[in-house]
Amino acid sequence: MSGGIRRSIAKVGWKISKWEHVSTVVPEPGKPSILIGAPHTSNWDFILMLGIAWELGIKVRFLGKDSLFKFPLGILMRALGGIPVDRKRPYGLVEDLVKQAKSDDSFVLVVTPEGTRGTGKYWKSGFYRIAMQTGVPITLGYVDRDTMTSGLGATFTPTGDVHADMDFVRDFYKDKSGLKPHLRTEPRLREEDREARS
Repeated sequence: MSGGIRRSIAKVGWKISKWEHVSTVVPEPGKPSILIGAPHTSNWDFILMLGIAWELGIKVRFLGKDSLFKFPLGILMRALGGIPVDRKRPYGLVEDLVKQAKSDDSFVLVVTPEGTRGTGKYWKSGFYRIAMQTGVPITLGYVDRDTMTSGLGATFTPTGDVHADMDFVRDFYKDKSGLKPHLRTEPRLREEDREARS
């Protein structure tokens, strides 16, 4: 499916949807980047983030559990940019994604760091480690039921100061409710608590 067709589908989708697409930033074309999708509280988050990417003309990759990639659904998932993940054997995934980001200038990865649609204590840190090892910027995407808006709203390059970087992330998401606010997970990495104890 061509980029023009995807953009047209997205425009129609936003027009008939109750949601409004209000991105204020766009990843720089021709450079790899990571897009955060949060708060991740519903399967509808995927549809909204795909609509954002298609309207902005961004060809994205995303991670999904390997069971979703079985025939026949797997054909669609791969066509949309899906990368299957065996959750029982996640080791090496970050390293593989780092290699892809370093070798492909058009590599744009969408990550939902909450890792689940339910409430948790921490975000998964894979997105942060990939960004640190590759130097690629992180763009923060969001879903906010209170305003019925969704989009990309801030971009930053992590400094290695995990507390300061995550404070920036927390400040951005502090007023973003997600589709199901009661399932929202506060942006925090385990690494922050480990550093605090050391």
